[in-house]
Amino acid sequence: MGITIEQLGRAAYAPTYAAMQAYTAARTEASPDVIWLCEHDAVYTQGLAGKSDHVGNPGAIAVVATNRGGQVTYHGPGQVVAYPLIDLKRAGYFIKEYVYRIEEAVIRTLAHFNVTGHRVEGAPGIYVRLEDPGSHALLPQRPQRKPPAPGTPPPAAAGAESQVKVTPDFAGLGKIAALGIKVSRNCTYHGVALNVAMDLEPYARINPCGYAGLRSVDLSTIGVHASWQDVADLFGQKLVAYLAPRN
Repeated sequence: MGITIEQLGRAAYAPTYAAMQAYTAARTEASPDVIWLCEHDAVYTQGLAGKSDHVGNPGAIAVVATNRGGQVTYHGPGQVVAYPLIDLKRAGYFIKEYVYRIEEAVIRTLAHFNVTGHRVEGAPGIYVRLEDPGSHALLPQRPQRKPPAPGTPPPAAAGAESQVKVTPDFAGLGKIAALGIKVSRNCTYHGVALNVAMDLEPYARINPCGYAGLRSVDLSTIGVHASWQDVADLFGQKLVAYLAPRN
């Protein structure tokens, strides 16, 4: 049973979210895997870990609470949103590999446009170098340790230092694709958003994915001029290829 693509066009966020939940709740072992591709009107979505202080001034843009992982993000016109509805048990891989496969589909889509996508340790999603989007040079990948709050006792046990929260290093980077998923009964919903040609101003009103000062970019910002449909078609093909079940 292969993965099919359904293109929803411009779709309101709330009913799309409800439809994902309904499809997942009603799934059986015979239900097909599908990827929904769409574009949303301006909306902020808050994940389960979301904190209100990461939303600065939403203005007239609605903030919708969801049950996906992660913090706040923005969806708007000019962004390809992909919702893979995949039975992971049937696919034969687990959540960590599922995330890796989605990110790889983004990276391969960007490569088609001579843009190099990068992963950043501790921060799901895909990033590009702002000064040289085509550079293949590896990132330093040195997250910086967050200093403990005043009065915090030192680690009490060996190995406790490794549990100190680290802050990813976003120097010189812009985020071009955001990821937030939910898994219920081994089946996925929510998904990934790839920025094509957007009004990026709404990102300045939030701490994207919970990181103050993280810059969000799109393909047009880094000099790639492609239509939403062309990117959606290519991205859908890459997702089908990289989310295919294990043989």
